[in-house]
Amino acid sequence: MPLLDLDYNCFQRSFDDLRQPRIRREADACLRIFALADSGQMDLVWSFMHDDETVLCPFQTRRLEALRFSRLCRVRIAHHTDILHQALEYQQRAGLSGKDALHLASAAFAKAEMLLTCDDPFQKRALRLKLDLPILNPVDYIDLP
Repeated sequence: MPLLDLDYNCFQRSFDDLRQPRIRREADACLRIFALADSGQMDLVWSFMHDDETVLCPFQTRRLEALRFSRLCRVRIAHHTDILHQALEYQQRAGLSGKDALHLASAAFAKAEMLLTCDDPFQKRALRLKLDLPILNPVDYIDLP
């Protein structure tokens, strides 16, 4: 069964401007991924970074939706020194923000098969690292054969 880590923006995509075709496709793809997890066809990761971003979200409706989706995540990743060290390396090597580096390091620590994000700059910088962890947009994942 695939193990996927979704960047926090995947949990929030349905709140963005759905009149924009790209955002609508990404929101639909994220909802399909959550449905696959709910039906037991894949496992999802929820890390301390997801917790932190949820706590920092200023909108109660968005926080509650993220927590609702978090119940579908069967793999939980807590703070760990190895994640911090790896994140610092990712920051230095690829110019990732601290938050993005921690999220990527958490996904690697969880041994996720893939990290999905709607954040193009994050994806572009992370790909510079040439990791064995594919980093895709949710639409691209759903469109895979």
